[in-house]
Amino acid sequence: MGTVKASDEKSSDEESSDAKPGDAEIRESGAPTTAGAEPHPRIDEITALTDTYFNKTRAIVGKFGDTRVTYAVFMRRPVISAPRLALDWLHAVAAARNASFEIDLRFDEGRWVGAGEPLLYISGSFHDLVDLETLYLQKLGAACVAAYNAAAMCVDLPNVSFMAFDARHCTGPDMAEMMAYAASVGSGRARRKVGAIGFVGNATDATAHFFGQERGLGTMPHALVGYAGSTVRAAEMFQETHPDEPLTVLVDYFGREITDSLEVCRRFPELVRAGRLSVRLDTPGGRYIEGIDPSQSYAVLERHAPDAIRGYRTEAELRHLIGGGVSAAAIWHLRERLDEGGFEGAKIVASSGFGPEKCKVMAAADVPIDAIGTGSFLPGDWQETYATSDIVEYGGTKRVKVGREFLLRR
Repeated sequence: MGTVKASDEKSSDEESSDAKPGDAEIRESGAPTTAGAEPHPRIDEITALTDTYFNKTRAIVGKFGDTRVTYAVFMRRPVISAPRLALDWLHAVAAARNASFEIDLRFDEGRWVGAGEPLLYISGSFHDLVDLETLYLQKLGAACVAAYNAAAMCVDLPNVSFMAFDARHCTGPDMAEMMAYAASVGSGRARRKVGAIGFVGNATDATAHFFGQERGLGTMPHALVGYAGSTVRAAEMFQETHPDEPLTVLVDYFGREITDSLEVCRRFPELVRAGRLSVRLDTPGGRYIEGIDPSQSYAVLERHAPDAIRGYRTEAELRHLIGGGVSAAAIWHLRERLDEGGFEGAKIVASSGFGPEKCKVMAAADVPIDAIGTGSFLPGDWQETYATSDIVEYGGTKRVKVGREFLLRR
């Protein structure tokens, strides 16, 4: 196992990108998160999964002699540090190879990192480290960007509970683990900075532990409503099968968001009074929810959030405010109709494209959302997720390719 050297996190909200870490404190990072579990990728898979030129370099170093090197790992955009999965894997590989890696973690988990700033330095045997770069970078870059997005969303809507419903949008269990972990890191930062509720759970059992849960969260997909033949009947089926769980009902399947929401509330008034019934809006962007159109959307916001439509807005922002689908106007319209029906205790869950930009607009319109289900904290521009690792020291001598001198450890 190596040691991890961690720099003290700054307390300011605005960690400046030119700030230098203070005196580092040495601490043991301990075993991987899942103690005793086999690392993934497995040790015997590394050669097949890493870049070929790293394997060839490892063979050359084995022939001509090893040396101690230090890698600097950085990203080209601001991120939130989310290094745990990469560090756990490096520790597991070090143990399996009977090697020692020293990891100087410059930004603790959840800390803001400026573009180009080294997140960490990794020191050890060149022979033991050279073929690991591909795999630890895979575990780092996307997680850091997703954590950044999740933090921004939670900070903008601090009173909203978020649920990480990203699993279906991931390319497999490895990515699903990274994204759930990232949401928990970004959420934790938002809690520390602004007291946000943040992410309270996610969709699958496998990654629920990142949110302090034993099981994933979720109630019904559109398929259940289609199977039941009516929104109310789907709610009844769910309640009869899972009577001890809160009930969240999808209300957009038949395009009768208002009518079906009211009918469900009338069917389960005791759940409404107990605060255990929510209606979930997931209306597609190609149509407006029942009862409003563009002009009525403006009118709704004029009643509840006039400042939101007074300033300059981009086309994308206007769509989030008064466009089709789950807009700010749609949510306010549903809240009006529920309250008029005497169902003030019914909660609203929103989904459909809730990423950082949409959450910022929702905050400007002060929308009455109780919870958001989202996978849209996943990085939208995959090029932004590319982490890079460069060697900056060979055998104790500082040396890095021209143009990357900013990575040298000071």
